[in-house]
Amino acid sequence: MNVTVLYDRFFELYGKTEEMPRYFFAPGRVNLIGEHTDYNGGFVLPCAIQYGTYLLIRSNNDLIVRLASTNMDFRTEIPLAELSKKVNSQWVNYPLGIFDQFRQMNIPCTGFDMLYSGDIPNGAGLSSSASIEMVTAFALSVLLNATHLDMLDLIKMSQRAENEFIGLNCGIMDMFAVGMGKRDNAIFLNCLTLEYKRVSLVLDGFRLIIANTHKQRGLADSKYNERVAECQLAVTYLSHEMSISKLGEISFMQFYKMQECIPDELVRRRARHVISENQRVLNAVSCLLKGDILQFGSLMNASHESLRENYEVTGIELDTMAGAAQKINGVVGSRMTGAGFGGCTVSLVREDTVEKFIDQVGKEYHAKTGLRADFYQTEVSDGVREIEVV
Repeated sequence: MNVTVLYDRFFELYGKTEEMPRYFFAPGRVNLIGEHTDYNGGFVLPCAIQYGTYLLIRSNNDLIVRLASTNMDFRTEIPLAELSKKVNSQWVNYPLGIFDQFRQMNIPCTGFDMLYSGDIPNGAGLSSSASIEMVTAFALSVLLNATHLDMLDLIKMSQRAENEFIGLNCGIMDMFAVGMGKRDNAIFLNCLTLEYKRVSLVLDGFRLIIANTHKQRGLADSKYNERVAECQLAVTYLSHEMSISKLGEISFMQFYKMQECIPDELVRRRARHVISENQRVLNAVSCLLKGDILQFGSLMNASHESLRENYEVTGIELDTMAGAAQKINGVVGSRMTGAGFGGCTVSLVREDTVEKFIDQVGKEYHAKTGLRADFYQTEVSDGVREIEVV
């Protein structure tokens, strides 16, 4: 990010004052394995990435919050008294959801001038929304002197904003990865208890490659909430056999013995994905601890298969991308990442195969879908933070 250009744009929009704007950053995230398990109280294994959302923010004396982005044409000025009102379906609803959370916590807000700039591809499934929410929550906690709020508070606040203000029934994984990310580490998170540990992710000889299908999807308009409801129905059936509130509470062996108590075959498949994916995360963490990259890759492939067959959230674009990758010698694993219905794949590729991978997968994907993919060599990043500008 060219910080000089960003500052110039900020001053062009808001003018110069004696107070300089402060500079914050929140990464995006890629989930290595553990898809659609988070809102089911299961295990996930994400990491923060070097792409994310930058925020320049400065207080003003106008009792107004001004919001602009270098990525979007829409910008607005909102009086403090109206910060809890949504603005149609605009991007500013993500920071407004955070302002609303501060209001609910009786933390008085002042006026701010705010300029966002992100290098996460929109709609790619790399958590641009969580990145915006977390950079806003972190910056406001600093500037409003809300020192009693720790990182977990900000993570929970951002999830509530997404659930209540945006209306998407997402789990906590995205915000947790953005907040707790650490360079060269993945985060092994139990989404039911929020217990976590960092697992070393130094992939000597391999690279994580994100491939953007450019099949856009809006999660709130997709079948995401439908999948949440199907999993809740599975819990209702299974709770006749044992007392549970989330699918993540059941082991795969327990599910194998009691799956027939789910009379709806489709709902049974949804549960089968979640519970088997939970086990794959446990196995994947074991692989990383042992340095078994090949088996880790096999688990990625199995995850994609289950997301395609049992959870049905992939589609022709993601299936073509993952399938083309899996055929290449030197690609140990490839799967969709994120909510699905478009977005990105993540692949574990031998360093000497990266150029071949990008060339072959890109050509096959374009030939079959008519779309052109973008590829990103991912670095595992630290979480949300303030950046000191010299």
